Amino acid sequence: MAIYPTKRLRRLRYNPIVRDLVRETKLSKDDFIYPMFIAHGENIKNEVSSMPGVYQLSIENAIEECKELVSLGIKAIILFGIPEHKDEQGTDAYSADGIIQRAIRAIKKEVSDLLIITDVCLCEYTSHGHCGLVDGDEILNDETVSLLAKEAVSHAEAGADMIAPSDMMDGRIAAIRKALDYKGFKNIPIMSYAVKYSSGYYGPFRDAADSATSFGDRRSHQMDIANSLEAIREAESDIEEGADIIMVKPAGAYLDVITEVKDKFQMPTAAYQVSGEYSMIKAAGKMGWIDEERVMVESLIAIKRAGADIILTYFAKDIAKYLDENPQ
Repeated sequence: MAIYPTKRLRRLRYNPIVRDLVRETKLSKDDFIYPMFIAHGENIKNEVSSMPGVYQLSIENAIEECKELVSLGIKAIILFGIPEHKDEQGTDAYSADGIIQRAIRAIKKEVSDLLIITDVCLCEYTSHGHCGLVDGDEILNDETVSLLAKEAVSHAEAGADMIAPSDMMDGRIAAIRKALDYKGFKNIPIMSYAVKYSSGYYGPFRDAADSATSFGDRRSHQMDIANSLEAIREAESDIEEGADIIMVKPAGAYLDVITEVKDKFQMPTAAYQVSGEYSMIKAAGKMGWIDEERVMVESLIAIKRAGADIILTYFAKDIAKYLDENPQ
């Protein structure tokens, strides 16, 4: 094997065209899913204070946002609902007239060529803010699973193209797959939040989705941040139950887990660059401590380089504009 001075690794770095030719990881607009927060009411466009550039939107404003996304070349969204009323059972989550069900129908009517994915969980709809039904301080698993299946079917009936359960209850993928198939939705894929950590990076999302817990936390069902072998077991379980795409969340602090999951299963793998990751880059950029655009691109390349085929990110619009100006 050649060594210096015959071997000069910098030869492939001097010329920008050569750098492009040998670049190992490239971003595409097809990689991205844009999360959106749909609020009950009209004429609502409330910027989330901890997430600059991200808004709670009423349905008519969400439609305009979707039209902008299509014009930018972003082809997929994931919807989170902010209902008018919440209760202990999270009934708006699976109501035929729920906020997400109405949003799906309205967006489908006005915007073509846009894949609508729906988050399936109860936390945005329950008065206590937890991902499932509660009994005292316990988050109930099996009783919650039946409602999640009901929620998934209601989204499919409204016109959702893909279902994304984020609750981390045991057995929910099998139950949702069975319920969808029974109702005739055999072709609707499930993108499972298979590896979802109990992370401090979710803070700004609680503001956006109005889903903070009134007691306790989510450590009884979301994963311990120290575990990676458990991630393999979680992903394997969801694949066995029928998940079509598996997700790791958050992304940036768990790049090793993304790689392990991708290498182990060779399944379509998604990663969620969550609210805290987005907000930290935005805040540091605003303060002039970092080059926001450069760090945005670097963070997304890192996620894709780790093995993610799909990236859920609040930067989707920004990266689409960047790619228009900097084709890869």
